[in-house]
Amino acid sequence: MPRTALLERLLTVPAARLVCVAAPAGYGKTTLLAQWAERRTGPRAWVTLDRHDNDPVVLLRYLAAAIDRVDPIDPELLRFLEAPGAAVPGSLISRFVAGLSSLRHPVTVVLDNLELLVNQECLDAVAEVGLRLPAGSRVGLASRARPTLPSALAHPPGQVLDVGAQELAMDEGEVRAVLEGAGVRLSDAEVAELLERTEGWPVGVYLASSAVAGEGRSAAAGTAESRNGQAAADQPPPDLLGRLSPPTVAFLTRTAVLDELSGPLCDAVLEMRGSDRVLESLAGSRLLLVEVEHRDRWYRYHQLLREMLLAELERREPELIPTLHTRAAAWYEANGRPELAVDHAQAAGDGDRVARLVAALAFRAYAGGRVQTARGWFQWFEDHGLVECHPRIALLGAQLEALLGNVASAERWAAMAERGLSQAPDDATLDASMALLRTMLCRHSMAAVRADAAAAFDGLAHDNPWRATALLMEGISLLLDGQGDRADPILARAVTVAGRHDAAPAAAAALAERATLAMDRGQWDEAGRLADRALAVMRAGRLEDYPMAAFIHAVAARTVLRQGDGGRGREHLTRATNLRPLLTSAMPHRSVQTLTEMARAYLALEDAAGARAVLRQAGGIVRQRPSLGVLPGQVDGLRAAADRLGQETVGASSLTAAELRLLPLLSTHLSLLEIGERLHLSRNTVKTHAVSIYRKLGVSSRSEAMQRVRELGLLDR
Repeated sequence: MPRTALLERLLTVPAARLVCVAAPAGYGKTTLLAQWAERRTGPRAWVTLDRHDNDPVVLLRYLAAAIDRVDPIDPELLRFLEAPGAAVPGSLISRFVAGLSSLRHPVTVVLDNLELLVNQECLDAVAEVGLRLPAGSRVGLASRARPTLPSALAHPPGQVLDVGAQELAMDEGEVRAVLEGAGVRLSDAEVAELLERTEGWPVGVYLASSAVAGEGRSAAAGTAESRNGQAAADQPPPDLLGRLSPPTVAFLTRTAVLDELSGPLCDAVLEMRGSDRVLESLAGSRLLLVEVEHRDRWYRYHQLLREMLLAELERREPELIPTLHTRAAAWYEANGRPELAVDHAQAAGDGDRVARLVAALAFRAYAGGRVQTARGWFQWFEDHGLVECHPRIALLGAQLEALLGNVASAERWAAMAERGLSQAPDDATLDASMALLRTMLCRHSMAAVRADAAAAFDGLAHDNPWRATALLMEGISLLLDGQGDRADPILARAVTVAGRHDAAPAAAAALAERATLAMDRGQWDEAGRLADRALAVMRAGRLEDYPMAAFIHAVAARTVLRQGDGGRGREHLTRATNLRPLLTSAMPHRSVQTLTEMARAYLALEDAAGARAVLRQAGGIVRQRPSLGVLPGQVDGLRAAADRLGQETVGASSLTAAELRLLPLLSTHLSLLEIGERLHLSRNTVKTHAVSIYRKLGVSSRSEAMQRVRELGLLDR
């Protein structure tokens, strides 16, 4: 039914960049936005959200694909979103919205089911897109509750047009039109009574009209009271299921556990045959099922109907629900869709299956940039008190947090892994994995790292790609103990093993380590060749956002500076600088080694301020983890060299890690208070960092700072 008055309002508010339609289920939010988008001129893009979109990378990939389909966007942005590697936290949104500048025309974008987004970074991204799309563009949001959006949308007023349940409620004329559409004629008094009882709730009106059409006026009296849009979710009205056969009702309620339905999947979940015929019959009714776009003979229930059916299943057969989810998990796993298998295994409470699946999926998701997806899987184990029952999951969780530079989280997961292993039966592979984790955390001496690396290499299966990392760590431990001659052949072997098992990160890092040894021997041509190979492996694997990429760029900077190419040297240092927030005491030896290489490059440029900035960061890590072989002495020596250069004009190279962490968020429309909330800092701390950034960049405002950042290439690949 066209909501003419509402549509006119939505179409005639020129200042609104976002149209937020927020109301409980059954108020016609999706229909209204579909009608609104249809009446707007220009390209239109639509994204229907689900719970898997609570990962900024996933959300922005879908959003970019939807927009690109109707108005091509910068191909480099699409490549960036599809690239492996975990983006530096906070930088993803700034990179994405910068890529929107290639759009040529106003575009209408609709995001449906926004209430499913609970990740604040995702909601921030939605707001930024709304504010950065070309002039004349509009973003429509359909949500069951008003989303928490940045305060920038409130200033100037009118940028958000809110439509709520009161505006969506039907008036008397619309109620009468629904009744007439169902072939029902009621008196004015009966229409007024129905309107009062339903409070204009569109689904309530529809269900009441359906009941009258099927069973007479008396049926409407007990059907679909509003109760703020929740009646239908409590229990399906009797006319909906009462006219269906018991087998059909059982089919509907039991398959409601599925997000999407197909004949083979339903057969497996229900342990029956012929589900495809049932689905075709239901789809033919045009009432119960919707065909999934671009998926042949796959269907889904309307969201409100599904909630009604799930409530009925919970009432009728609650004991069957875990079994249905278990069967669904088994089918998805057998049919090559393991991430959906994880969802159903979690719903079934099957920790063993979830652990097996997540162990295989987690680092694939991390490598694809879907950090929040991987962290969500690990969080499930912690929320259900299952971490120590699955020490392999704890090990992987600790490795992930270490790679992200999260010191406290990495140590917490490592401690849970150690407790879990102490209670588990002997498992040589798990012991080897724990040894490998210890080489990353580097809590003790280089000799301890070396022993753990050897144990990891011996204990892991011959086809395990992590063996290359074990060799890499053994070589690094020798290098950092001043035994470069022994380190070089082991690092060369690490490159070979990594190539054999497609372990590109280990190969690239080992090549860069060999380059540092060549520089120490004065073999600069060889160092340049090794650095170029490391860069080639990194770029081929699209690993530019991995922490080790900072080390590779720092090494490459030194080699090109030796050749007198200051421009390329600074370019490499800028790319390394973008990753400095990941360099923490979570992996202290790797972080300090990277920072010392950067310091050497800055000294070659006679940039004392840049050298001092990275050495301060390195010194802070050394204070927490002093047993880092030759590194503490190198830090002291480089600091003395920087002091001999004297004072120099403070510039962008002198930004601290905390300031670099702040930069991406300064490029958004978030207020300083909101930035503090995202970073768990006070507003005063954020303001202090911001003022320091402005001073170092030689600007006086946030907008000037962002312009300068773009000129310098910070935050960009």
